Amino acid sequence: MIPLVLVHGFMGGSAQWAAQVEALSDTHEIIALDLPGFGQNTQMPVINTIDGFANWALTKLRELGVTRYNLLGHSMGGMIVQQMARHDQDNIKNLILLGTGALGVLPGRFETIEQSKARAKQDGAAITARRISATWFLENQAARGYPTSAAIAELATTDAIAAGLDAMQSWSGEDFLNQITPETTVIWGDKDRTYSWEQTHLLWASIPNAKLAVIPGCAHAVHAEKPALLNAVLLDVLSV
Repeated sequence: MIPLVLVHGFMGGSAQWAAQVEALSDTHEIIALDLPGFGQNTQMPVINTIDGFANWALTKLRELGVTRYNLLGHSMGGMIVQQMARHDQDNIKNLILLGTGALGVLPGRFETIEQSKARAKQDGAAITARRISATWFLENQAARGYPTSAAIAELATTDAIAAGLDAMQSWSGEDFLNQITPETTVIWGDKDRTYSWEQTHLLWASIPNAKLAVIPGCAHAVHAEKPALLNAVLLDVLSV
């Protein structure tokens, strides 16, 4: 059985995939990673580059004895799995890019990375976690999945937050998109306020033979807002 490796995004953690683990684990082996500084790995030294995260994840998979695998990344995790594909794409059967893009610094971002780092330092990790995780949902703090996502985000330290922001600021995968060879599916929530349609379209149009799935009525946290629809797409992708 070829496992599905799940890589969470900025201020995420393996616990965010509970609905996917429940729906898919009967038919697929699931490996949900906690990146250094986040989730259950907040005690680990932080990493401040996307390539550093990618190399850490690849080393972890080798330690687990994983060679051939399916790979899904969400948000910053989508950047990480694109970088993993640079190093290891011959071993990736399906690449799934969920709510992500090819640019670490988004055009027209609401504030600079330096401003975000300063605000996080001033507000503290907990307030930053609650503020940012609310933006991932169509209904903000009123969303059913918000409390769980906020609690996962609150596990991150201010050092991990700053390091994650630095990692995104220094990364672009745009020039590599046309060299991605695994079967690729791009998934996007149609109300995503974090990654615009332009970023999604860039992935879909630039990666050879990429497929596109648009999930209606949700924002950035597709896995939490529309888990049944996402799980149906994943089962379809993994059945090939």
